[in-house]
Amino acid sequence: MITFEHVGKKYPDGFVALKDIDFHIEEGELVALIGPSGSGKTTTMRMINRLIEPTSGRIFINGEDISKIDPVRLRRNIGYVIQQIGLLPHLTIEENITLVPRLKGWNPEQYQNKVDELLNMVGLDPAEYKSRFPAELSGGQQQRVGVIRALAAEPPIILMDEPFSALDPISREQLQDELVNLQEDIKKTIVFVTHDMDEAIKIADRIAIMKDGEIVQFDTPERILRHPKNEFVKGFIGEERLEALDHSPPVAADLMLKKVVTARPTRGLAQSLKTMKTYKVDTLLVINQQNQLLGIATIDNVERYYAEEEKTLQDIMDRDYQSVAADTPYTDVAELFAKGAVLIPVLQNEKLVGLITRSTMMRGLAGMKIAPPAPVEGDVGRNE
Repeated sequence: MITFEHVGKKYPDGFVALKDIDFHIEEGELVALIGPSGSGKTTTMRMINRLIEPTSGRIFINGEDISKIDPVRLRRNIGYVIQQIGLLPHLTIEENITLVPRLKGWNPEQYQNKVDELLNMVGLDPAEYKSRFPAELSGGQQQRVGVIRALAAEPPIILMDEPFSALDPISREQLQDELVNLQEDIKKTIVFVTHDMDEAIKIADRIAIMKDGEIVQFDTPERILRHPKNEFVKGFIGEERLEALDHSPPVAADLMLKKVVTARPTRGLAQSLKTMKTYKVDTLLVINQQNQLLGIATIDNVERYYAEEEKTLQDIMDRDYQSVAADTPYTDVAELFAKGAVLIPVLQNEKLVGLITRSTMMRGLAGMKIAPPAPVEGDVGRNE
């Protein structure tokens, strides 16, 4: 449908906006162009309707070199939606929608029913909205009209230049959903410029990631997420999205509680009991100044020896405990619980870094959608 062959753009001041761009967009495909400011994405899109002319290379639509097509005729067969919406304020919504069909000389009967159909398509009641003026609509409603105005003349190609970026997050998400649903019905060839990776992933069949006038990677959202080409693409995708795709088996560090109630070995039992009640725990992890775990003191032991005022935690703590390293596989952790462990300290370089209980392990596995290898009994809520 749309083919770029060795397309470049160099301005008189020497700035090179595009460098030898090659790509092909299939008919009915929605392609998102994305990249930082100055990457060339808007320049690339505006070349399709000749708002910007290339200084080298050729662009084809259905095999026809667009440099040989009259620009006015070309543009009347390409829908165009921009961030500023561009509705004419002195025309009604109906008149705005039918503008291009009227410029193309359509008979009124060809487009009058089209208005109702398009307004219904984006959830705007024709009886209520088509006689209104743009100023009487919200920003989201105006942008909906901008989208369907681009569809009114039934163009095979639609260009969308960051059409939703000025909207509030709720309106933006609604319009993204509507575009996805609309595209399933109309199957137009859409080129969509955006700076928002989440938006591109949500709406696009393929994404072209651009940098410094070049296409760094052009592929489906699925393949880009799974196989980013280089560090720039990884950075553009974002660490959070890549982490969400990490399905490596969880280890102890993924299942532990990091904020653990600790105490020094010299703490008295009255102090210790007060700390337990304050933090609503029934266990204290006893550590030294180097954060090394020395033992575990339970509320049962504190209460048992409470009357002996000279005793401290180092006198009553349990030194016989089972710990795991931060990189211990979750299956090994689950096995310890199956053997009767109540809580398991997590150590890294011999220092306490966290604590796993039955419930923290279950929550961790549930968050990763991984079932535990064996049934685990309920927990008593220590250090949570």
